[in-house]
Amino acid sequence: MSGLSRSNIHYMRQMAAAWSESAVVPQPVGQLPWGHVRVLLDKLDERDAREWYALAAVAEGWSRNVLLNQIKGRARDRAGAAPSNFDLTLPGEDSELAAQIAKDPYVFDFLGLSGRVAERELEAALVARLRDTLLELGTGFAFVGQQVHLDVGDDDYYIDLLFFNIPQVRYVVVELKIGKFEPEFAGKLGFYIAAVDDRLRNPARHAPTVGILMCADRNDTVVRYALGGAAQPMAVAGDGVPVLSLKGQYLLLLLGCLISSLGLRTPADIRGIRGIPGGACGGDGGYGVGHTAARAPRSADVVPNHPETVQTTLLKM
Repeated sequence: MSGLSRSNIHYMRQMAAAWSESAVVPQPVGQLPWGHVRVLLDKLDERDAREWYALAAVAEGWSRNVLLNQIKGRARDRAGAAPSNFDLTLPGEDSELAAQIAKDPYVFDFLGLSGRVAERELEAALVARLRDTLLELGTGFAFVGQQVHLDVGDDDYYIDLLFFNIPQVRYVVVELKIGKFEPEFAGKLGFYIAAVDDRLRNPARHAPTVGILMCADRNDTVVRYALGGAAQPMAVAGDGVPVLSLKGQYLLLLLGCLISSLGLRTPADIRGIRGIPGGACGGDGGYGVGHTAARAPRSADVVPNHPETVQTTLLKM
């Protein structure tokens, strides 16, 4: 045998050491290309973790880059981690299956969203990047629709996102909430799950519908009480999208108006404000503006003199 590089020999020794107790390398690892095996050896130290990612890579057909991104995103730690009431609302084996599709948190970094994000904006971004969204949701998800219309008692209702999980043969209702979890969110999601069960699900062929509510923040005790009182199977997960509180948004608006009224036009001018009471900005206790406010703005960092635009600039600083 010839043509083996020094680095490949090194990896072969690592592989032999990683599975030294096995006469045969575990089947999932044996089905992976050599580049995937090198990623497992480079990025993971625990044998259980290597075998979990190897199995997932084989089952889901991950490329080497996708495998690397899943490891960086801690896919194993997030799988099945969302708090749910599946054990209370579904039969034993089915509750375990349903739990597997509810991650916590979901990582939507690929959307490139930051600052204030409206629910419809998040929803539209997820649909626009549907391939990446389905990959993050997990194995076997198929997209059914966005803003799926329900006519109930002559009233109109709309499900944010509806998916179908093919391996588990069940509908999955996804509701998006920007902000902190509130108990009433569970009631609305339960209503949608019941409607899908009644109108779309075929009981002879489909497993019970489940729901996943994605929100920016939550209190686990509030979630536990809300799920404990819910009749429909659902989970609550983080969506990983940063969002300002309503109070923070108002403060930014007020600060933007103040900056506009002072005629400040560059990020450096804004950072030059001194004299916030209590020394919060390192000022001297007065209400003056620092010396940088007087300099001529550069074309590269001019901020249009409008409160809404100033808010956007502040969010990016």
